[in-house]
Amino acid sequence: MNKRMKTALAVASAAGQHSHSIPDTPGPLSVFFRSLYAVLSAATANRGAKVGLFLVLALIFVAIFAPWIAPYPADQMGAGMALLPPNADYWFGTDEFGRDMFSRVVYGAQLTIQVGLIAVGISLTIGTLTGLVAGYAGGWTERVLMRLVDVVFSFTETLIALAAVAVLGPSLTNAMIAVGIAAIPFYARVAYSVTLVERNRAYFDAAYVAGAGHLRLIFRHLLPNIIPPLIVVATLGVSSAVLAAAGLSFLGLGAQPPSPEWGAMLSAGRDYFNQAPWIMIFPGVAIMVVVLAFNLLGDGVREALDPRQK
Repeated sequence: MNKRMKTALAVASAAGQHSHSIPDTPGPLSVFFRSLYAVLSAATANRGAKVGLFLVLALIFVAIFAPWIAPYPADQMGAGMALLPPNADYWFGTDEFGRDMFSRVVYGAQLTIQVGLIAVGISLTIGTLTGLVAGYAGGWTERVLMRLVDVVFSFTETLIALAAVAVLGPSLTNAMIAVGIAAIPFYARVAYSVTLVERNRAYFDAAYVAGAGHLRLIFRHLLPNIIPPLIVVATLGVSSAVLAAAGLSFLGLGAQPPSPEWGAMLSAGRDYFNQAPWIMIFPGVAIMVVVLAFNLLGDGVREALDPRQK
């Protein structure tokens, strides 16, 4: 079991102890937003998490207001002379087509938000349902589902993503889908582990004795109680999704020109690194800041919810 899985399972186990339901629990969507609020509130007690949360909110702000922040459209050629160094008019310089690098980096924040939401959303949704059903059903259903998860989990996420993109074709949308598919086994394992813990709690036995049906037991009792730890794990997973999508774009399997995706911008700037290093430096720094932000936020949430860290 790798370090990432150990950390996630430890967080899930600890966070699950804070979430005890009663036989008539609120709906999963309501619990999701309550849990998200509780997670962010807990994170504010950690200095690193505050920094991470500030950077994440700044990224969201830049993505929303990109048309007003960027002085030029992201794909406008000839906004300036080609390969101009950073200056007062072009803060991040220009690329080989005279496009403003600052504008392209700003618009790239929108694509980064999409990657995080879509990729993690796919893996979190499918992985959670798979682990939840396997942990609840038991028997042959559990064995079949978890053995399939184990088989897929035996391959690296990068290899799975490359295979998915090879089948779907190179594009940013397909890259996000591929990254989401690659991470499904990870979330399925976490959801399965937490479900096994919650299934043995008193509230679940009370609901079962009261005559609750299978769907009610799954979606009104188990699911709301495994959401909080999964939010923690998903927060840590966003940075991995961003890196994976940027890696696919760098290899030419993700976003295609002239898309202002940071990984694709890194790939396009390789031939000009000696002549115009800013073409690679600024997208690379943007990726680093986003990954650092989500890692700080995720680590802060983990420390806030894990009693062993106190």
